[in-house]
Amino acid sequence: MLAQEIIRAKRDGQVLSEAQIQSFVRGLVDGSWSEAQIAALAMAVFQRGMGRDECVQLTQAMMRSGRSMSWPDMPGPVLDKHSSGGVGDKVSLMLAPLVAACGGYVPMISGRGLGHTGGTRDKFDAIPGYNCTPSPEQLSRVVREAGCAVIGQTGDLAPADGRLYAIRDVTATVENVQLITASILSKKLAAGLQGLVMDVKCGNGAFADSLQMAEDLARSIVEVANGAGLPTRALITDMNQVLGREVGNALEMDEAIRYLSGHGPREARLHEVTLALGSEMLLLGGLAEDEAEARRRLQQALDSGAAAERFARMVAGLGGPADLLERPAHYLAAAPVRRPVPALRSGVVSAMRTRDIGLAVVELGGGRRQASDSIDARVGFSGMCGLGDAVQAGEALAWVHASDATAAERAVAQLQAACCISDAPLPFTTGDVVLARLS
Repeated sequence: MLAQEIIRAKRDGQVLSEAQIQSFVRGLVDGSWSEAQIAALAMAVFQRGMGRDECVQLTQAMMRSGRSMSWPDMPGPVLDKHSSGGVGDKVSLMLAPLVAACGGYVPMISGRGLGHTGGTRDKFDAIPGYNCTPSPEQLSRVVREAGCAVIGQTGDLAPADGRLYAIRDVTATVENVQLITASILSKKLAAGLQGLVMDVKCGNGAFADSLQMAEDLARSIVEVANGAGLPTRALITDMNQVLGREVGNALEMDEAIRYLSGHGPREARLHEVTLALGSEMLLLGGLAEDEAEARRRLQQALDSGAAAERFARMVAGLGGPADLLERPAHYLAAAPVRRPVPALRSGVVSAMRTRDIGLAVVELGGGRRQASDSIDARVGFSGMCGLGDAVQAGEALAWVHASDATAAERAVAQLQAACCISDAPLPFTTGDVVLARLS
């Protein structure tokens, strides 16, 4: 089939046939579709959408484009969690070892940053020696011994999605329910899971900037996954502000290590999202009878150090330093320039343009403008203020970490513009951090 005729059909609003979708997926893998043609079809889908059957067919075709994993004789349930992407979202870093410490097995296939959001794969690339693309044998060994392994998408696992994902990132075709659904589930179905929990972010820092879009995405993922035989639940969680206090790959890894190790207070919203998602995973895997028991088990795994131990075992098993948790500052690279972001006036932080903060990190070098761009893991913001925090004029809203003074000054101005300070809290509505549940 001619690529341009498939593009034309979707451009004109037609429903693609299974044969057309399979031809597109083959072209993604064998290179017979150019990047321009892939981008054109992605934009056509973005503009025209896909029906549920088209989405299922695209998901299954991309899943079958490479190897599928299996986990014979695993002594516990094989579970995973995935986020639709947010700013400062480092939940996966803590959640995988937490669930592992409670008896689950978590082979987490993670993605790179997409658009203004950070990627879990990029955060683990900040650890020297950590191998995000292990052999199947190494991956199986680490999952069995540590209970979890957070890796990147390997070339033989849903390779069609790998190419499409990279092109969507740089062609403004990220925010589409069907493409997001197919991208996520093609990898998760190929991972041989027994249960999946989806974290759909909603707000001005998420791809789903409205509750309706978040519900549409969550429902799409749950229905397509369950229809394909993968038991799936979804939470919709708030992304109208940075999640946690750090944004940027090495900085977020450091926050996750402190969270697991109990060094310093755990940011309340980050902790709640982690426990809520972890509870759903334990319930889905039959590792707890109800939410209260699931939360108790997760908190115990955190407080006892069992989750931190699983994290350390995973890092060492995948080639990272065995003493990362004891000496994170020794291994996580620091940016050469660190500057405060002073509040321009006294008052209360009443609103945050979270997407703009994510884009500021991209401009610092912490994200990609083109698929081939490398990432500077050192850059970002630390000590971020939160909504409702009182600040004095000149007090730091955050600290910027940059490669040079010029980039730092630009990021200072961007963050100042992204944070609204009022005399009293404005009538904004963020609601509870967990906004809805779907199953």
